[in-house]
Amino acid sequence: MALPQDPYMLLSYVNTKLRDAYPSLAALCEDTGEDEEALRDALAAVGYRYDAEKNAFV
Repeated sequence: MALPQDPYMLLSYVNTKLRDAYPSLAALCEDTGEDEEALRDALAAVGYRYDAEKNAFV
């Protein structure tokens, strides 16, 4: 499945997946084949960073 292109829809999608199905961003990316750095960059562009302790982009 392709990830949403809109950064805020992407944020919502990724945080929901992290909350409901994955223990870490690395696990999500490994399972889905997404590029972790590209995902971090896309969300950093709109002011969000991954917080490993919260397992969410904040």
